[in-house]
Amino acid sequence: MSYDPPPYPPYRPPDSSPSYDTYPWVPQREPEPAGRHTRRHAPLGQHSDLRLLRSAYRWQRRVATLTALGYFVLFLLLSAFAPSLMTGTVTDGLPTGLLLALVQVPVTWLAIALYERTARSRVDPIADRIRRQTALDAKREGAL
Repeated sequence: MSYDPPPYPPYRPPDSSPSYDTYPWVPQREPEPAGRHTRRHAPLGQHSDLRLLRSAYRWQRRVATLTALGYFVLFLLLSAFAPSLMTGTVTDGLPTGLLLALVQVPVTWLAIALYERTARSRVDPIADRIRRQTALDAKREGAL
């Protein structure tokens, strides 16, 4: 679960006194210079793309982790609760337990491949869009 700061400016009770804004921990908004253009989007700290990036990255981690860990936990559970299955042979002299243990390596490779694929398809485009937007914001701030 992530924490998103409250929208700026902070909430002000409707019937509060002007002294409410003078507390030292309440950030003061700087006056807008005359003739300056307003932004078309929210500041980067509260940008919706950052929330999208966090959720895409969180989904990516879950898929890769559950792929590798899920298979490993399944292997452990079969080892603990189904020893007759694990000691049974698949072919001449190859026990099922050994075969399932050897399959752990390709499953780990699959988890890495899923991680890379979801990074390219879901996370990287959002990160690139945020990078481009930040660069444009920096150029606009420098030009003004």
